[in-house]
Amino acid sequence: MLKDFLAISVAAIVGANLRYLLSRLAAIELGSVFPYGTLFINIVGSLIVGFFVIWTTERALVDPRWRLLVVVGFCGSFTTFSSYAFETMAYFEHGQWGLMLANILTNNILCLGGALAGMALARAL
Repeated sequence: MLKDFLAISVAAIVGANLRYLLSRLAAIELGSVFPYGTLFINIVGSLIVGFFVIWTTERALVDPRWRLLVVVGFCGSFTTFSSYAFETMAYFEHGQWGLMLANILTNNILCLGGALAGMALARAL
């Protein structure tokens, strides 16, 4: 169990710092009017999670701790959008249209609402 926490922690440090560096680089190179860095990071993170989960469950036998390291640790700190994207596409692949739509709507509406509520709370304090 301690090894799992260490693997997640080390990968999370790498993911968080890479997110910071790529976001800064994108803002410098492309400007800060649109969050290009965040968009790029979310796309790359979603690609990594989609590839890694399928590859390690359908194509290659690997120690389950690698999933903790790559998906939970690295991608978890690099982007949380990747988990959302993978789960939504898993519903799509299984023809679970209602769950897919519910996941899309609830995540987008409630998370945007949460951000708005947090902004309002911060402004009210």
